[in-house]
Amino acid sequence: MSSIRPVFYVSDGTGITAETIGHSLLTQFSGFQFLTDRLSFVDDPDKAREARDRIHAAGLKHGVRPIVVNSCVDVQLSMVLAESGALMLDVFAPFIEPLERELEQPRQARVGQAHGMVDFETYHRRINAMNYSLTHDDGMAFDYEEADVILVGVSRAGKTPTCVYLALHYGVKAANYPLTDGDLESERLPPRLKQWRRKLFGLTIDPERLQQIRQERRPDSRYARLETCRREVQAAEAMFSLERIPTLSTTHTSIEEISSKVLTTLGLQREMF
Repeated sequence: MSSIRPVFYVSDGTGITAETIGHSLLTQFSGFQFLTDRLSFVDDPDKAREARDRIHAAGLKHGVRPIVVNSCVDVQLSMVLAESGALMLDVFAPFIEPLERELEQPRQARVGQAHGMVDFETYHRRINAMNYSLTHDDGMAFDYEEADVILVGVSRAGKTPTCVYLALHYGVKAANYPLTDGDLESERLPPRLKQWRRKLFGLTIDPERLQQIRQERRPDSRYARLETCRREVQAAEAMFSLERIPTLSTTHTSIEEISSKVLTTLGLQREMF
């Protein structure tokens, strides 16, 4: 059997729900090359037929049965998609019947409503959090009064993408502070961070992985040398340990996992948007 498997995330909305769940499922399996494609806003029969043909063509091309992770709520659309011959994985199916029994009412199948529970207040909170994270990225600003969390670490340890994810998905105002050579000369916290100790969370990374990342950014520079990476990581970890700053290695950790750990450790109770 071929190790290549075409996978389609199909939705009558953005497809974020199907893709998030589908990705989590696929990571449980190794030895396959999953060719993923998101088909968003499949919300009428014509679009469903177009998606069906595209999925069927992928199956013929690779000689294997495609996999469809489907979050379309209209049963008729799902039936059209199933004509592709793909393995159909309905995101909502396992949960709808138990919920209908528990709540004693049938579901109201409204197209495109997977993310429809977000109101204007939460929307603006998310936008404000994103603006805050962008203006407080990489030490560009140091007014941390409004910050929910301040990520600290050496350059390219994963601070910026984690801040963006926290802002976009949880409405968390996340700033990040890059430890400079001057900061790392001492094992103590930089002066401008001391009063915000309760908001700090340290990110570290294996020096070898850091060297690879920096080499892509600035090839053959002193910044990307392995000895530089080892020295900076060692100094940063010593600081975190001495100052008792909660720390997590980003080397083999996804942004989702990092964000969850940050929220749990700092006691930030936020619902995902």
